[in-house]
Amino acid sequence: MDNIYGFNHYSFFTKMSELALKHHSFDLSLGLPDFDIDSRLKQFLKESADLNRHNYEPLAGNPLLIENIIRFNHQRKNSIHLTKEEITIVPCATFALYTSLKSIISQGDEVIVIQPSYYTYGPSIVMNGGIPVYYDLDNDFAIDWEKLKNCISQKTKAIIINSPQNPTGKIWSKYDWNQLYELIKNQEIYLISEEIYDMYCYDGISHYSSFIHPELRKRTFCIFSFGKMFHTTGWKVSYLLAQEDLTAKFQCHQQYISYSANAPCQYAITKYLEVFDPTETQDLMQKKRDLFNELIHETPFKVEQKSEGAVFQIVNFRNISKTMTDVEFSKWLTIEKKVACLPLSAFYNSRNNSDFVRFSFAKNDDLIISALEHLRKNL
Repeated sequence: MDNIYGFNHYSFFTKMSELALKHHSFDLSLGLPDFDIDSRLKQFLKESADLNRHNYEPLAGNPLLIENIIRFNHQRKNSIHLTKEEITIVPCATFALYTSLKSIISQGDEVIVIQPSYYTYGPSIVMNGGIPVYYDLDNDFAIDWEKLKNCISQKTKAIIINSPQNPTGKIWSKYDWNQLYELIKNQEIYLISEEIYDMYCYDGISHYSSFIHPELRKRTFCIFSFGKMFHTTGWKVSYLLAQEDLTAKFQCHQQYISYSANAPCQYAITKYLEVFDPTETQDLMQKKRDLFNELIHETPFKVEQKSEGAVFQIVNFRNISKTMTDVEFSKWLTIEKKVACLPLSAFYNSRNNSDFVRFSFAKNDDLIISALEHLRKNL
């Protein structure tokens, strides 16, 4: 496919899944759940249809949904206290990222992207006239604050953070947000904080949002996803937190791009938030993470760091091949060994190789067991 703004639409995020389908492989490449959603969500969606909830919701979103978001975030272990003026219902996290950038950057402004990162970040910056500045994490995937500081210039207008992080599973703590604030406190730099895997923090860790930090909050666009929370990515409903002045800027652009998000699904989510128990979702996914890690240890793959959050596990494949690039290895594993993964280099703008591949454990247990048992026998 053609390059657009220097980026290629045809990425490994679709290619590996297509290869898995073509070669009848077990597909652990994408973070798309293959298990059913809560039956109550389905019932609420049917109820929405029967109530004729088919017209536009207000620009900010369904008022009752906004009230329930306030209540839900207040009940977190690390509470986020909100007003209705700080909440916008949006079609998806990618839309929220793009429109947040549109709200703050001008031609030639720099935006820092911490890599590995999701592939939409760079294109969203460029399409809004900005310049991506990439900071590559070392193989421990921990932030080197001095290196990050060296990426900041007088042209820096924003930094994009993802926590829990795709693909590494790293989680930002209160300490990390404090460190980031110390780097940017004397300069007008905004924060776009994608926190769409907030439900998936493991081993007793509780999600700590950037929006809790009293100073970062003033300059943050904080993005959450009901699609990730409830395994309903096709419903296309997410939400954005920003202080009132930034919300006004965001909604000014939003009205000309999408106006509002899926109305019937907003109603269903409103009702579901009243009965939703986040601990059940977290427990479900931690069991899948633990199952994956238990079984991957019976293969030659090496888990250097167990995922702290999100729905992915990074593994080192060099015990299996010293010579293949991670792209070559991913294709080989998918076609020849019948288990699909993603090369870590797909999460970098210009890196062609790494020692790692990413698997998703957001799958039925039967698929995880079958895929890893197959690798145990065939590697």
